[in-house]
Amino acid sequence: MTMPNFLVIGAAKAGTTALHEYLQQHPQIYMTPTKETNFFAFEGEKIDVRGPGDEALKNFSITELSKYQAEFAGVTSELATGEACPSYLYFPQAAIRINNYIPDARLIAILRNPVERAYANFLHTVRDDREPHQNFALALEDEPTRIANNWEWFWHYIQLGYYGAQLKRYYEIFAPSQIKVYLYEDLKENPVALFQNIFRFIEVDNTFVPNMALRPNKSGMPKNKLFHQLLTKPNPLKTLLKPLFPAKMRQKIQHKNLNTPQIAPEVRQQLIDLYRPDILECQDLIDRDLSAWLVGSAV
Repeated sequence: MTMPNFLVIGAAKAGTTALHEYLQQHPQIYMTPTKETNFFAFEGEKIDVRGPGDEALKNFSITELSKYQAEFAGVTSELATGEACPSYLYFPQAAIRINNYIPDARLIAILRNPVERAYANFLHTVRDDREPHQNFALALEDEPTRIANNWEWFWHYIQLGYYGAQLKRYYEIFAPSQIKVYLYEDLKENPVALFQNIFRFIEVDNTFVPNMALRPNKSGMPKNKLFHQLLTKPNPLKTLLKPLFPAKMRQKIQHKNLNTPQIAPEVRQQLIDLYRPDILECQDLIDRDLSAWLVGSAV
């Protein structure tokens, strides 16, 4: 049975959904129908998660090898087969399992300023009406309790941002030539160059340019909560109107209803102080200047 020959391993809220959407446009690339199968994070495990809305993780995660392989049943003549799953960067066992099944796989990571990543993660759960707090600082204070109470990994706002420690596990197992690490800034500033670099890395036609008109998975606080629910939750009116509005227009309307308040300076400083040693370690590991991630910190 077919297995992937490349994986987008993370990080969460750093552009992995965009990578999945745009990579699958390439005629020589096959991406799994299910984004985030979580197979290498949870293989053979019984998923026990207890946070608000966490039941969905159990519903879409794949823990059996045969079901995971079935995700690649549609592969025909594609040169590159892969999936995008940000949990793989976070879970220690994922690197070991990937090496066990596909030791020659190419691995792609995309990293975002961990403070901004944590905040975008929080806004995502607020947007989806799961986060009990509207205040970022209070949500961060609750994180240890949530982890102790088995809330799923996506609630680990702070812990998900220690990229240096997470990537180190991969560099200890895989050859550096198998790993490509990009920054969220690369995706924002020159997405065409980023994708052409990825295409060269996974050995497909690098002249292909994806259609990047749609921006998937934007986070934010709904300005009008009722209107947001009307736009995003299943309802008869949404079903009726959907054929009348193109996807790009629907997305534009939804995004206009999302607001992104600034992070409180004291909260930003608290997180920078937490992340500083790991940012410096990550900087050395990937050989990229990450000093911009430390802006706002004390000298």
